[in-house]
Amino acid sequence: MLRYIYANQLTQYPDLQASMHRDRAAQFATRLKWDVTVDAKGWERDEYDDLNPLYVIWVNDDGTHGGSMRFLPTTERTMVEDHFSNLLNGTDIRSPFIWECTRFCLGQKSSPRIAAAMMLAGGELMRAFSLTHLLGVFDPRMVRIYSMIGASPEVLGSAGEGRDKISVGLWAFRPEDRRKVLRRAGLSSAISEHWFNRSFGRPVEQVPLAA
Repeated sequence: MLRYIYANQLTQYPDLQASMHRDRAAQFATRLKWDVTVDAKGWERDEYDDLNPLYVIWVNDDGTHGGSMRFLPTTERTMVEDHFSNLLNGTDIRSPFIWECTRFCLGQKSSPRIAAAMMLAGGELMRAFSLTHLLGVFDPRMVRIYSMIGASPEVLGSAGEGRDKISVGLWAFRPEDRRKVLRRAGLSSAISEHWFNRSFGRPVEQVPLAA
């Protein structure tokens, strides 16, 4: 099941919160060897988790984390602006219609279906908040996942080579992409919209911009 949860609501779901941050530590610190901070609890967190981002989380049947992404509006501070602006060739991406998506993390018992569901959720946010694009930083490992799911970005700039290559890209919203991702996730449009409605208390098309 997909849940859409703001950071200030996460304490209501302690098992989900703990397992998400521990899975992030396992993926980013242990497997990928990124220079990230892991605290005494084994949680990977950074400064952007303190900005009340919106998380999209796949919740396993036992209430633990299966996959997640983090979203922030580009009108505020973003990871791209603070750390990867050199990849944008001087372009300043700030718009109420573009949100940044970071920390794409899959749980240790994840599957291609869950990865597709996460991308589907990004599209539902674009529909709900009248977004034109999502902005994100990604590595070569994610290029294969995006291609497999059917939601590849427009690459704005890259640096590095091989496994160390880092890119910044934009994802547009296209109805045909949503249909592809729905099929890949094995989900119906109705169930996706039901999950969204359950989280926000209103249909996709009527969600306000304010958190």
